[in-house]
Amino acid sequence: MTPSAASRIAVVTGASSGIGAATARQLAAAGYRVVLTARRKDRIEALAEEINKAGGQATAYPLDVTDRAAVDEFATAFKTVGVLVNNAGGALGADPVATGDPADWRQMYETNVIGTLNLTQALLPKLEASGDGTVVVVSSTAGHATYEGGAGYVAAKHGAHVLAETLRLEIVGRPVRVIEVAPGMVKTDEFALTRFAGDEEKAAKVYEGVPDPLTADDVADTITWAITRPSHVNIDLLVVRPRAQASNTKVHRVT
Repeated sequence: MTPSAASRIAVVTGASSGIGAATARQLAAAGYRVVLTARRKDRIEALAEEINKAGGQATAYPLDVTDRAAVDEFATAFKTVGVLVNNAGGALGADPVATGDPADWRQMYETNVIGTLNLTQALLPKLEASGDGTVVVVSSTAGHATYEGGAGYVAAKHGAHVLAETLRLEIVGRPVRVIEVAPGMVKTDEFALTRFAGDEEKAAKVYEGVPDPLTADDVADTITWAITRPSHVNIDLLVVRPRAQASNTKVHRVT
């Protein structure tokens, strides 16, 4: 489907790598003017140049989603916005509750939940003004079922899930859809590496022996599909896992 002129601007947070970057590419290919936000200015500028050279339309805007003043200033750049993809987030550490670092928990909550809240609050009036708005929250299967060593991340992603679920109730009847996409095991260049503070051995073990974990493109394809459904169709919650993953705690591994 080709988006209408009033709703064809799509803001993607966390667009400097992984799922965010892949989603920006796919939305641009689908006809959206994409606005790339992330803290790493060089990354999003390079991606915007790539998309523009390929015939799409992209603009880079360095932004920390946890900085409310910066987010509010960012929102003034738009009269209307058609799509907001709340993708910025991530996991830090895999310690049990007894020894988890409160600073890691706080940072995960600030990015995954407060960052999503900041952008959603700032852009919701613009999304409604478009007459055909969509809010996407990229959560995680972690937000739907816990696992040992994941409490901090699980708590943050559960917060993102509940934010999406509650927002959908609160704005029903207004021309804005609320979509939640919850990926399972996705192998990207940075997610596990960031979680384990750059420890490549620990990061590699997450995917060790797993045949074909999801890729960033797989998740981006899912997000783009959900956004491009007819306006009256709301994909409330879409859980996407690789075939090898039955749950957060049951994964098939080849020895």
